[in-house]
Amino acid sequence: MDEHTFLVNRERAVDYLNSLEKVFVNDLFLNWDPEHRIKVRIISARAYHSLFMYNMCIRPTLEELEDFGTPDFTIYNAGQFPCNRYTHYMTSSTSIDLNLQRKEMVILGTQYAGEMKKGLFSVMHYLMPQRGILSVHSGCNMGKDGDVALFFGLSGTGKTTLSTDPNRYLIGDDEHCWSDNGVSNIEGGCYAKCIDLSQEKEPDIWNAIKFGTVLENVVFDEHTREVYYEDRSVTENTRACYPIEYIPNAKIPCVGPHPKNVILLACDAFGVLPPISKLTLPQTMYHFISGYTALIAGTEDGILEPQATFSACFGAAFIMLHPTQYAAMLAERMRRHGATGWLVNTGWSGGSYGVGQRMKLAYTRKIIDAIHNGSLLNAKYEETPVFKLQIPDYIDGIPSHILHPENTWSDVKAYRETLEKLAGLFKKNFENFSDYKIGNDSRLTQEIMEAGPL
Repeated sequence: MDEHTFLVNRERAVDYLNSLEKVFVNDLFLNWDPEHRIKVRIISARAYHSLFMYNMCIRPTLEELEDFGTPDFTIYNAGQFPCNRYTHYMTSSTSIDLNLQRKEMVILGTQYAGEMKKGLFSVMHYLMPQRGILSVHSGCNMGKDGDVALFFGLSGTGKTTLSTDPNRYLIGDDEHCWSDNGVSNIEGGCYAKCIDLSQEKEPDIWNAIKFGTVLENVVFDEHTREVYYEDRSVTENTRACYPIEYIPNAKIPCVGPHPKNVILLACDAFGVLPPISKLTLPQTMYHFISGYTALIAGTEDGILEPQATFSACFGAAFIMLHPTQYAAMLAERMRRHGATGWLVNTGWSGGSYGVGQRMKLAYTRKIIDAIHNGSLLNAKYEETPVFKLQIPDYIDGIPSHILHPENTWSDVKAYRETLEKLAGLFKKNFENFSDYKIGNDSRLTQEIMEAGPL
């Protein structure tokens, strides 16, 4: 849209907010690294939106609020009020508008609270690289010895579940910065899926649901207020939003040293990617830019069959620069600080969705433990065909045959055909990124492309 249209929508939002008896104003911070902190002001019409962002951002102390000053960014959330469909550039009654020059965001015609969270994340993807800081869509945790791991993955791959580990400190579950100071969480809260949530499977998330937590789209008994987490009648995408300190082993402040491991999570519904493979730096960049997973019923509307989906940098909706720029920043930091890249398949084994079985969470956790404790660095590796991935020969507590996907398929011909099909989807998707140059130099892109499947 153009500047004029933005101002028309801004005026409409401000007029609506001014017509109300009461509005909610929250002054909050983004980024736990004090050197690179961003001040945001959120003006909203609903207590729900106010509490959601109070939970999700970093909450200032009373002293910090006194000296808050002018915010770096302002959100006008008039989501209960539609935009005018006859305004130029409008295609529906919903419009979410970001103006980087004015440092403002306007929301009209949607009451989905995530628009504010993701709008600010997009802003960080613009502001942070200008300061030489990598902003990433990832979970992050730290071991007792200070070893930090980043978890990349799209919706439904296990990013929140795997980064919330009772044996490790949680730095954050979704949005981070990697600067010269180390890693820092952008947010002050967690936004966890809670479909089929149980105390046995995810005790930390279960226990975080208490007074002050926002539950979205869940079905509950209006008399006893008991929540039915297995009920999908509204949507599969039920959520809990709570302050990060509701997780008992959260590391406050949410900062840590430079990561040792960069873990890319894919939920491969085709069942051909190995449960774990070690990546070279060019392979890490290739799979980071690809951002592959396969959507299955539950994480997006209307998808009942598995289908490959690629989201650049595991967050295409939020990035502001060319994906290769973020990938180059990631690789440069990994090289400088000696981090290792891993690709972990949390999806299917023994066949595609409908034939094979979903990888057991207990197995995935053992794989992640072996990455954290460093034992995988000493394993022997074997290269897979087509994707050229390095598979370890042994992981404690996991049947060795499942480490090689072809061993788990009863039909070897079908396995090979599915593998070739997925490789073709990767190659087709990467055509979008094949022309990137730094100045006149395309060597980096060439190196990354060579790390892809044959």
